[in-house]
Amino acid sequence: MYETLGLDLSPRLASVILGLVIGVLFGALAEVSRFCFRRAVAGPRSERGAAAGVWLAALATAVLGTQIAVAEGLISFADHRFLTPDLPWLAILTGGLMFGAGMVLTRGCVSRLTVLSGSGNLRAALVLVVFAVVAHATLKGVLAPVRTALGSVTLPLGNAALPGPALLWTALIAGTAALVAWKYAASGRDLILGALIGLLVPAAWVGTGFVLFDEFDPIAMESLSFTSPAAETLFWSVAASSIPAGFGTGLIGGVILGALASSLLSDRFRWQSFESPRQTGRYIAGAALMGVGGVLAGGCTVGAGLAGVPSLSLAATLALVSIALGGTLAARVIRDDVSLSAAGQAKPQGQPAE
Repeated sequence: MYETLGLDLSPRLASVILGLVIGVLFGALAEVSRFCFRRAVAGPRSERGAAAGVWLAALATAVLGTQIAVAEGLISFADHRFLTPDLPWLAILTGGLMFGAGMVLTRGCVSRLTVLSGSGNLRAALVLVVFAVVAHATLKGVLAPVRTALGSVTLPLGNAALPGPALLWTALIAGTAALVAWKYAASGRDLILGALIGLLVPAAWVGTGFVLFDEFDPIAMESLSFTSPAAETLFWSVAASSIPAGFGTGLIGGVILGALASSLLSDRFRWQSFESPRQTGRYIAGAALMGVGGVLAGGCTVGAGLAGVPSLSLAATLALVSIALGGTLAARVIRDDVSLSAAGQAKPQGQPAE
């Protein structure tokens, strides 16, 4: 397919441009819609429904679009890491719980924080840098032994996809997500924005796995993701003369540019920073948890969730469930801690908190 296009570009350079375009679209759409898995799981109760509506609308179209591409023979996940026959269940569970807790501490998953970085949030920008450093350390650095040790505990599976017919799972996941999105979305505009975000997932899969496929200069089949791309972008930024950019590098840059343009045009761009050393410490701790957790789980809420679940991967589904559980538990602990602190301050001096 790539040869028939007659482009005077290498597939790798073309993938950078593709990532940049998809990133700009994601950044703009996510900035407008406030697309965020953390808000849907552990945000204020008044916002959870609307946030879930946008996220699930995206999941519905991502699943439908991806499985249509598979059915048409445009892409295949047969050799993709999502469908590896040995399920690293301990790494996925541990990583998912860590990532979920981290996104609560930083008040946003990595995709949301990348968008916020483009709209002037310096807290999010610092979290993104720390996240990338820790993720890279977990992939190839001092924390790699932790990854390999946990990843060695596997469950051998004959088929790593969700059990049963693909058509059944496609209809079940996409149909349920669409119905819940329709019920909870704040407006029709949010449904449309979410659906458009979801369509970027199959667009990236098909773009990297079919359109730009060249057997003489192969590139990886990728879609929306933030864990590995953030680490790759960090490494490329400090060693660009020896490390070529790829789809993920273009994606991260595009998301920031798209969010920047959207926030400036809508007058939502605001410089924001930390309010206290305690807040800074909490955000850094959350970034570290997400960095390790995202690698162990095989992706973030977008990489393993929005892009991974449409592959009908058992590993990706387990990762998303673990992240949601980690976020829910962390939010409960934090709320209880805040309640206890408030109760303690209300007591007369010397009287213990309840």
